[in-house]
Amino acid sequence: MMSAMDADESLSLRRAVTRVAVLNLAYFGVEFYVALVIGSVSLFADSIDFLEDASVNFLIVMALGWSARNRARVGMALAGILLIPALATLWTALGKLTAPLPPAPEPLTLAGLGALAVNLACAFMLARYRHHSGSLTKAAFLSARNDALANIAIVAAGLVTAFLWPSAWPDLVVGLGIAVMNADAARAVWGAARQEHRAAAP
Repeated sequence: MMSAMDADESLSLRRAVTRVAVLNLAYFGVEFYVALVIGSVSLFADSIDFLEDASVNFLIVMALGWSARNRARVGMALAGILLIPALATLWTALGKLTAPLPPAPEPLTLAGLGALAVNLACAFMLARYRHHSGSLTKAAFLSARNDALANIAIVAAGLVTAFLWPSAWPDLVVGLGIAVMNADAARAVWGAARQEHRAAAP
């Protein structure tokens, strides 16, 4: 039976994950619009990642009350979801190679800074829960942490494009780097979920 302390912790986690989901969904709209307007691969990849993060966190809210075995199954499904932005980015990057025009550096940098602020806030909210409920909150924390690192790279790409190298390549390289980070996060979450599933087996 869940103790009062455990119930309070679970409620606190549910509220934190819900806030993170709403923030991610809101900034997805902002970044996706800017990506379309300026033709940025890295912003497109990051915006899809915001949508994926919102989906992951909403699923986590639903699954928090489930058994360890069922949470592990959801964790394995989330590992697959984490791969979606990587595949979308590769597809967009291939299209960009046919018309390698650099994105406008100012909105690229500003959108990256906004995304960084959102993801740092999300990572901060989730940091204390990253070992709670196993692979589910691990997925949420890894997504927020990786996204913050990706946003720093997006800002750097904008600055490089503005001042050093007015080319499509900084944006492309960062976009592909985001794809690699998402693939690695998917691997980490899959491993944690598999371990949970084995531990919960009767």
